[in-house]
Amino acid sequence: MRTILATLAVTFVIVLIAGAGVVYSGFYDIGATSPHWRITHWVMETVRVRSIKAHAAGIAAPPGRDDPARIPMGTEHFAAHCAVCHGAPGVPKGDIAQGLYPQPPDLALTARTYSDGQLFWILKHGIKMTGMPSWATTVMMSCGRRLPSSANCPA
Repeated sequence: MRTILATLAVTFVIVLIAGAGVVYSGFYDIGATSPHWRITHWVMETVRVRSIKAHAAGIAAPPGRDDPARIPMGTEHFAAHCAVCHGAPGVPKGDIAQGLYPQPPDLALTARTYSDGQLFWILKHGIKMTGMPSWATTVMMSCGRRLPSSANCPA
């Protein structure tokens, strides 16, 4: 039993030292022009999807988003704050979005994969290491209350 524990401890120390070597050597390219390694992409994508599901569980988007009177205001907000990265129908993504990695998703396709509560959570909290900001301290409350569900603006 002692041999097994010693082997596990030595293995753990070796993995820890190797990991520290990768981190401190600068070996991993963090440039936005270089894609993630496959394993890095898988880990980050899995963490993002599961985190959104876990943190948004039980959250409901604010009521009244389907009010037709709010559609123009929601459209204006989307054009001013979201379209530069996500594009819009007939509007390509802006120049800044072209340099982001990962690329901001096309919301006409991606928004359908999330519930309204999950979209609201993304809008409020943002997503680390993606360029997706949190709108909690700026326009969150007014945006969440005035965006119609047809706008589906999580950015």
